[in-house]
Amino acid sequence: MNSVCTLVKTRETWRNAARALALVLLAATGQAHAQAHADSAGQPGLLRDINAVRQQGCEGQPGKAAPLRENAALSAAATRLSSGDRLDEALKAAGYRAVSGAQIILRGAGATLLTRASLGTSCSVLTQADLTEAGFHQHAAQTWIVVAAPFLPPSAAQAADVESRVLALVNEARAKPRRCGSESFPATRPVHLSPRLQAIAATHAADMARHNYFDHAGRDGNHVEERASSGGYRWRHIGENIAAGHTQAEAAMQDWLGSPEHCANVMSPDYTEMGSAFAVNNSSSAGIYWVKVFGTAR
Repeated sequence: MNSVCTLVKTRETWRNAARALALVLLAATGQAHAQAHADSAGQPGLLRDINAVRQQGCEGQPGKAAPLRENAALSAAATRLSSGDRLDEALKAAGYRAVSGAQIILRGAGATLLTRASLGTSCSVLTQADLTEAGFHQHAAQTWIVVAAPFLPPSAAQAADVESRVLALVNEARAKPRRCGSESFPATRPVHLSPRLQAIAATHAADMARHNYFDHAGRDGNHVEERASSGGYRWRHIGENIAAGHTQAEAAMQDWLGSPEHCANVMSPDYTEMGSAFAVNNSSSAGIYWVKVFGTAR
């Protein structure tokens, strides 16, 4: 029995996005663009310039990023940055939960024209494809910009569709030969949905979300073997994958396939059925928790 986990907690998500979250202090020296930036303390002009850069792309990179939209909570976070808050503190105080984000400080006299030339190496920060929203605060000759991707997990009403998607992704993976670390797996038969395994997965996902922990062992010390047995599933083979922090099934699946032990669970011909679930708690460390349980009944 392979019992593995992928820890993609919020703090790991932020660590993986450390380059984006780090303060980018940019002394922008673009020409004054007073007429274009006269409205609303220059913010619409800045947003327009940022979106123009996202369309153009950075040097050596094609423009393909979708335009950002302004978000009032991010503007509130930008205001707090001007008072000395760290980015994570400012976002929390503004009530904005982000998957990834960045801050940039622009310094210059009056309104500043943003171009990919004036941004220099910081251009790649603003053109990250996953970013969707921006906020601004301007005081005197200094402007604070916050860009972020919001934490938007699926809703409970979408659970059936998401769980069906996870099953489809698993069977797409099993349909092709795959190497999981040092072990090679041939294509194998699809697994089918087990309502009983789905209920077992849902119980553990909900418990982790409600009590803010991430572990194969439940608070009672039980693992998937005990949870399956107590849930009425008489198993010959049983396995479990867990993850946290991902807001999309595709992202969770990508990480599982990138981990040798996760991948081995996905590809194992020993399993004939599976169940999956997610649970959301916005006040928890990870925000969202995923569980997949694979099994073969006796």
